[in-house]
Amino acid sequence: MVTSKTIANGILRAITVIVLTALLLYFLYQIQAVLIYLIIALILTLIGNPVLDFFRRRLKFNHVFATIGTLFIFTVIIAGFIMMFIPLILSQGQNLSLLNTGAIEQQTIQLVNQISVFLENHHIDSSKILSASEISSKINFNIIPNFLNTILSTISSFGMGLASVLFITFFFLKERKSFITGIKRLIPDSHEDQFLNSLEKINSLLSRYFIGLLLQLFIVFVLYLTVLLIFGVPNAFIIGFLCAVLNIIPYIGPLIASVLAAILTMLSNLGSDFQSEILPTTVYVLLGFWIVQVIDNNLSQPIIFSKSVSSHPLEIFLVILIAGFLFGILGMIAAVPLYTILKVVGKEFFPENKIIILLTKNI
Repeated sequence: MVTSKTIANGILRAITVIVLTALLLYFLYQIQAVLIYLIIALILTLIGNPVLDFFRRRLKFNHVFATIGTLFIFTVIIAGFIMMFIPLILSQGQNLSLLNTGAIEQQTIQLVNQISVFLENHHIDSSKILSASEISSKINFNIIPNFLNTILSTISSFGMGLASVLFITFFFLKERKSFITGIKRLIPDSHEDQFLNSLEKINSLLSRYFIGLLLQLFIVFVLYLTVLLIFGVPNAFIIGFLCAVLNIIPYIGPLIASVLAAILTMLSNLGSDFQSEILPTTVYVLLGFWIVQVIDNNLSQPIIFSKSVSSHPLEIFLVILIAGFLFGILGMIAAVPLYTILKVVGKEFFPENKIIILLTKNI
C-alpha cells in the first residue's frame, strides 16, 4: 500500500538525485579547462605512443628516458611553430608601428581616404558611407597598449595551459601500463576482454584520424601557399601555415583564416594604391581561399570523417556543434576524438543498445 510517507520518500530521493546531478554538471562546467587539458593530453599520448615505442625498442631507451624523449620532441615541434611566427609578428609590427599610435592614426586615415577616392570614382557618395574625420575621432588609438596587454595575457594563459598539458601527458606516457592495470582491476574479469578490445580499436581509429588530419592540413597549406605566392603576398609561407593550422578548428577555423589572410594582405600592402593594388589583391586572395575551402570541404574532410572515424558528416557536425556550445573552441577541436572513444566503448560494453547499434554500425 502506497502511503504518504512512501510518496514523500520517493519525492525526496528524486529531488536529491536532481540536485546531485545539477551539482555534478556545475562542477564539470567549472573545471572544463581541466577536462580539456586531460583530453588534449590523452590525444598527445595516443600520438606519442608510437614514438615512445620507437625509443624503447629501436634505441633501447628505458621507459623514463623514452618518455622524456617523446615530450622533448613535442616541445621542439611546438617551439618550432612559435619561432616560425616571430618573423610575421615583427614584420606586421613594423607595418603597423605598434609603438607609435600617431603613425597608426595617419596610416588609418590614409587607408580611409583611399577607400573614399575609390567610392567617388565609382559614383558613390562616400560622405554618406564614411568620413575620415569622423572615423578618426571615434577611434581611440590609445587602446593599442591595452590590446597588447590582452595579447600578453592570452599568451601567458596559453603558456600555462601548454605546460599543464605537457605535464599531464608525461605521466600518461610514463604510467600508461599502471593506468591500464589499475583500470583492469576496477573492471570485472568478465569485461576485461572488452576493455582491451576498446583500447585497440580506439588506438587504431584515432591514429587513422590524426594521420588523415595531418594530410588534410598539408594539402590545405600547399593550396593556401600557392594562392599567396601567386599574388605576391609577403610572408606567404608563414601566413599559409597559420591559416592551415586554423583549419583544425572545425567550420569556424576556415572563416577565421580567410579574415586573417585578408587583413594581413592589406597590411602588407599598406601605403600602396587602394584601388589598383590593395583591393584587387585582397579580393583575389579571398577568392583563392574560398576555392581552397570548396576543395577541402568536398574532398579532404569527407574522406577523413568517413574513412578514419566511420561517422556520418551530419553526425560529426552535431557533435562538434554541441561541444562548441559547451566547451568553446577547444571543445570543438577535441569533439571528434572524444566522440570516437565513446562510440568504441559503447559498442564494446553495450552492444545490444539500439542507439549504439545505429551509431556504431560502421565500426
